[in-house]
Amino acid sequence: MFKNTISRGWFPALITAIAVVSLIFYDDLSINIMIPVLVVVLCIGLVVTIINARKNQLELQSVRLTQLSSYFNRRFLGNSSLTIFTVIDNLFSVENPQVWEWARGCEMAKRIFDSWSDHFATRVETDLRNRRYSEFLHTHINELWAVNNHYYDFTEQFCEIVDKFEVPKDVIEQYNRFVTEYNAFVENFRNAIMELKTIARTQIEAPSVKLARELPGIR
Repeated sequence: MFKNTISRGWFPALITAIAVVSLIFYDDLSINIMIPVLVVVLCIGLVVTIINARKNQLELQSVRLTQLSSYFNRRFLGNSSLTIFTVIDNLFSVENPQVWEWARGCEMAKRIFDSWSDHFATRVETDLRNRRYSEFLHTHINELWAVNNHYYDFTEQFCEIVDKFEVPKDVIEQYNRFVTEYNAFVENFRNAIMELKTIARTQIEAPSVKLARELPGIR
């Protein structure tokens, strides 16, 4: 608290001190000297304030990205009961070898996603602890975008399966429950991207993070 007060209040205090000195030793010479000094000190203070504000925003966005990465990893991967891969596993109840073959292929993809996302979440948390915000924030948001977009592809493939084959109603309902939570994550991720673009360079546009399609149920 004391450190923050000093870092934010040093230049107003300095300006006040210079003004007081000018009043005490009031003459034309002191006024001519003090006015440029006050202007310089004010400019320096404004620059420092802007830099500190950007640093605080980078820290805030880094924390938010860490939370998003952790939530994605915890909720939509691993042993969570609400992941696209858990929904896909239930397709083995469909009596169709083509569906089984696709579902078995997804099992390997799940292991790759779990490993990728685990390592990513660990790196993000480590970099946050080391306070290397500007150096790694751009890399992290690009990687979360890439992980999520590949993950989204499986939601699209699942919808294609449902369009082609008869799928039990309870599997579709489970998928729609997943979509509700997943799309809430997508909206938060979009908001994070839009806020980040105001303080850091990123080539990612918010609409490129796509919402999963909800299914109407049994036709």
